[in-house]
Amino acid sequence: MWPEWTSPDGRIRLINADCLEVRYNLPEVDAVITDPPYGINYKSSHQFSIDYGIISGDESDFDPSPWLDCDSVILWGGNNFANLLPIGGWICWDKRLSEDADKILGSPFELAWCSRRTLFRIVRLLHGGAKNADAKNGDVANAARFHPTQKPVRLMEACLDCFPKAETILDPYAGSCSTAIACMRTNRRCICIEKERKYWEIGIERVKKELGRTVLFDRAEKQGMLIA
Repeated sequence: MWPEWTSPDGRIRLINADCLEVRYNLPEVDAVITDPPYGINYKSSHQFSIDYGIISGDESDFDPSPWLDCDSVILWGGNNFANLLPIGGWICWDKRLSEDADKILGSPFELAWCSRRTLFRIVRLLHGGAKNADAKNGDVANAARFHPTQKPVRLMEACLDCFPKAETILDPYAGSCSTAIACMRTNRRCICIEKERKYWEIGIERVKKELGRTVLFDRAEKQGMLIA
């Protein structure tokens, strides 16, 4: 059996395992939304970048087929394995928002394949270098990053908007669990699977922190208080 943590209300499950080994033991979900290893052996080349180590699974080609049985799917990095995907829609994450900001370190945009053939969407979130889309104002580096390819929670919320009727989400390559937090903020259930124990543990702490924030907000709302 694999290590697992479940939130007190049972809505968030975080599993520490190889997703390919546990996928047949999972309940039915409404959507798969994930940022898998792309098979590009990613490692930042900038001298000041944090060395997070090797991304598990990124040293070999990614096979998306295990997740295509679901009707509602979003796979970040789909352009890296587009030859293995059926015709679908695309989400473009504009990470710079202006030509001047294109000079920020890293790629100016990222692409996600979507199973909805008619969906073509741009999500604009400034992110990269000293900019962090998860920061309080979205424009300063006051929010920690825990994973080398960590996606902002706001970006994952935008993905959830593509499937408004989906109530239970599966993220089989969860990293530090941004998808779980996005699900919490949009009142959904989520199953996150992460192979690397250190990121699974980080994901638990992030979800616990979000649970505390939610409890504080709900309590303040009931008392007529305003949380800044």
